[in-house]
Amino acid sequence: MNALRIASLLLGGLLATPTLAQAQKALTYTVDIDPKTEDLFQVQLQVPKLGKAQNIFQFAATAPGTYQVMDIGRFVRKFEAFDDKNKPLEVKQVSVNQWQLQQPEKTRAIRYTIAETWDTPVTEHRVYRMCGTSLEADHALLNGQGIFGYLQGWQGKPLRIKLNYPADWKVGTPLTADAQGYYAAKSYDHAVDSPFLLGRLTEAKTKLGDSEVALYCYSKTDQVKAEPLLGYMQQMLTAAQAFLVQLPVKRYTFLYHFDDQSNGAWEHSYSSEYVLREAPLTPESASQITSIAAHEFFHVVTPLNIHSEIIEQFNFVQPTGSEHLWLYEGTTEWAAGMMKLRGGLVPLEEYLREMSGKVAYDRTQTDTTYSLSKLGLNSFSDEGQRQYGNIYQRGALTAALLDLRLLELSGGKRGLREVMNELTRRYGPDKPFNEKTFFADFTKLTYPEIGDFFARYVQQAEPLPLQDYYAKVGIRYSPVLHTGRPITVLGATDPSFRFTGNSVSLEAVPAALQACGAAPGDQLVAVGTTAVTPANLKQVLTELKARKPGEEYELTLRREGSEKKVRCRLSEQEAVLRYHFAVLPDATPAQLALRQAWLKNL
Repeated sequence: MNALRIASLLLGGLLATPTLAQAQKALTYTVDIDPKTEDLFQVQLQVPKLGKAQNIFQFAATAPGTYQVMDIGRFVRKFEAFDDKNKPLEVKQVSVNQWQLQQPEKTRAIRYTIAETWDTPVTEHRVYRMCGTSLEADHALLNGQGIFGYLQGWQGKPLRIKLNYPADWKVGTPLTADAQGYYAAKSYDHAVDSPFLLGRLTEAKTKLGDSEVALYCYSKTDQVKAEPLLGYMQQMLTAAQAFLVQLPVKRYTFLYHFDDQSNGAWEHSYSSEYVLREAPLTPESASQITSIAAHEFFHVVTPLNIHSEIIEQFNFVQPTGSEHLWLYEGTTEWAAGMMKLRGGLVPLEEYLREMSGKVAYDRTQTDTTYSLSKLGLNSFSDEGQRQYGNIYQRGALTAALLDLRLLELSGGKRGLREVMNELTRRYGPDKPFNEKTFFADFTKLTYPEIGDFFARYVQQAEPLPLQDYYAKVGIRYSPVLHTGRPITVLGATDPSFRFTGNSVSLEAVPAALQACGAAPGDQLVAVGTTAVTPANLKQVLTELKARKPGEEYELTLRREGSEKKVRCRLSEQEAVLRYHFAVLPDATPAQLALRQAWLKNL
């Protein structure tokens, strides 16, 4: 313990424990975070007198915003209960996530050892890394549901959290510590909503109006520092403030973990956390990081301020999907894109290319008959997980069309941004909307035609009217556009790729490349003499296709541990654009007027 912070320990030679009065007000958790314990966290919970109803200790089956089965009980290695004289009491595991206290009335302390999720092998339902826990020599990541459990019936009780960790570590979290070093959470849900990143961190802060924004960064080899990263994000944050009018939080925290792989991000009400591949911070990499951050940051609107009772009263025991996942994720993805467009961070042409990519994903990677409502309700199932990525694609496209329809019906005076701001004022963090009546409530707040929109494009899965709706603002949508322009390709078409860690593998392989000796699943080691990584693949292929059709090129492939070189020949084909958006140069005055309203915050 000599390397651990021990501010919570010796006071007058005795273990510092909260008074009974304090314990009755808040359940006190102490977490020992020692890098030498081989990926294990030691947790102690001090409790007041329990009743028979508190005989079950529950670990989370899932968590808000993850839409996956977690079953955190799988990571518990030892679970014990003790009386007021520190004598052990009998406990019994009754399900994967539940332990039964045989004598709850005598229980005064619960202690358990729980493994981190990153490095602990499981056979199914692997926890997303950004939603899990990790303990390494120089840092740790704690997500509440991966560390804490709660007593049956006491999900709503306040918590006091004490972390014991190496003295030279820094802590990043949306929670605030008191003078004794305890972090307060108003409920178990609040604790789950408040992650911790600890270790060898850099930090930076800025102000947006009356709100403080803090950024904490762990970078394995110090290639990314908090101050310059926050500098790159400043323009996005300013544009977000303009889009939202006023930030609905007084303090917001970004937590960044840069290491050897990218896994994504997870939103919280007052923070967001990111697990990304470490690379030198450049304007290009910072732009990608900022784009991800824009989406997560907009979750301060939904689900923080706009959510149903399913989110408000979250069921950690049995995962329950919400029909309004389209709102929580699809509308947030749309807002992040429109904020960048209206804030001048991206030109209209780039924004339309992003929308084209979303259409391509919807049309080629998912079941187009699977409605957004069904996706939300089934989001925790294996079936729903197979469609889940589309909530960010068709979900955002649907929100974009809803925005256009609202602008049309209001004569350019009120779009989806304005309605969302109205909903924020109507509801809020502690006032959920009705899961069953929200479509009708939204329609009543806006226009009768919006009910038909929801029925056709959210509750059902009718093809989105992209051509008709974008024409309203003088933008042409073409499912297939023949350009007549020749381009160079690797085969009859280009292959598709899959990234795993720092390697690139072939996924869909055209017949011409298969004839050369390439096959799906082969790792692409090199093109010519240039080694290929996920970071440089785009540049390598661009340089290759700049050569003339008919020229030979060499690929180095690895299959089942053995490398081989194959020689192929570049081909020529017409450039055919799919799912293409283009600004009409001869738009009508009415189209131009609605476009002008669409391109600004009203």
